[in-house]
Amino acid sequence: MTQTRVEKDSLGELDVPVEAYYGVHTCRSLMNFDVAGERLPIEIVHGMVRLKWACARANHVLGLMDDKKKDAIAAACQKVLAGGFEDQFPIDVFHAGSGTSSNMNTNEVLANIANEELGGTRGDRSLIHPNDDVNKGQSTNNIFPSGIRVACVYLVDDLVPALQHLIETLETKADEFKDIIKSGRTHLQDAVPETLGQGFAAWANSLRKDIRRIEASRDRLLEIGAGGNAIGTGVNTKASYRPEIAKQLSEISGKSFRPAENGIEITQFLTDMADMSSSLRMTAMDIGKTCNDLRLLASGPNTGLAEVVLPAVEPGSSIMPGKINPSICEAANMACIQVMGNDHAVQLAAAAGQLELNTHMPVTGYNLVKSFRILERCARMLADKCIVGIEANRERCYHYFETSGGLGTILNPILGYDKVAALVKESLKTKKTAREIVVEKGIMTGEDFDKLVKNCTGPNLE
Repeated sequence: MTQTRVEKDSLGELDVPVEAYYGVHTCRSLMNFDVAGERLPIEIVHGMVRLKWACARANHVLGLMDDKKKDAIAAACQKVLAGGFEDQFPIDVFHAGSGTSSNMNTNEVLANIANEELGGTRGDRSLIHPNDDVNKGQSTNNIFPSGIRVACVYLVDDLVPALQHLIETLETKADEFKDIIKSGRTHLQDAVPETLGQGFAAWANSLRKDIRRIEASRDRLLEIGAGGNAIGTGVNTKASYRPEIAKQLSEISGKSFRPAENGIEITQFLTDMADMSSSLRMTAMDIGKTCNDLRLLASGPNTGLAEVVLPAVEPGSSIMPGKINPSICEAANMACIQVMGNDHAVQLAAAAGQLELNTHMPVTGYNLVKSFRILERCARMLADKCIVGIEANRERCYHYFETSGGLGTILNPILGYDKVAALVKESLKTKKTAREIVVEKGIMTGEDFDKLVKNCTGPNLE
């Protein structure tokens, strides 16, 4: 049998595993909440731990905590952030809407680690108390959402390099394919010419915009409500406490956190988090669109477009020998759909606040962290297992280009719309290319037509 120690709270006594760093509040939460079957993401826990560290330092600066307690709490925070205590944070995702269970779980773990730092034992509250010391000057209502904000700021540091890697991989292919002329398509119908490289460059540029949106959203999340205490008024704290927390957190993290412009507003509204989720959703939309385009361009190979060849990563069928599917693009598509679904959950949760508090914060943080994780891995998978190995089918690209009904459009400035329309009809009827027709009719030489085509694709062809 598991050995236990007895701990007491306002509801009475409860057995706690003797080896656990968490305490009675965590045990009660484990008895009550088991819906998601998943723990709250450790990134949010670490966000709260960084805040506890900053709060201890702020309390010390303001003369509210002595050196011994401040140093013990700081040491505990650093130990948790270094790893190895993940199993001490077992709270289910779906628990009290403000995150009370997770905040208290964090308080208890840090308090017991700090107690051991001072020579005490787990469960002994006489040296470091989870509420009076670790949680000093704090409320779950402000610490938990601030923890989500801190987590997201750190997660941006992981996501942006992954997106940049995908951009660079696309740009490499854009350069490789810059001289391959193909037919553009609108409404899935023939349109004016472009180069294959221009298409890859466009996909890369969409992601550059996504990074800018993510970074703008991150800036709003650098504003934290820690120290607002319950509804954001800062009850039971000094006026200088909140800016001091932001200062200390910035020194700990190396990031420019700042106190809330309005403590009451930031406690009630999760809109800044919804804004970040929206930026992640738009990134997923752009990656998904790119994958859809690649699947179309690689379709076939005999009955589709087959303008590009995607690298084979696995046999595509259990019944059709030799079939190869765009599996990486399909996996990325599903990942992007999941991110878009996560965003919908965040939007619903952010809109569900009442009066002085939003009580849907755990589900908001959970879906944000999940989207960050998915997008980071998705971007690297797509770059390394698909984009880098794409080959162009030059002959097919040129065939579609020279037989495209949209090719005649480049003659509009020379012949006018009506005459070009007649030429296009003739091309479709005779199966002759636009080039062949204009040369036969003496409208221009083949060399002049080729030069016109080259100019119409823009400078990226050079």
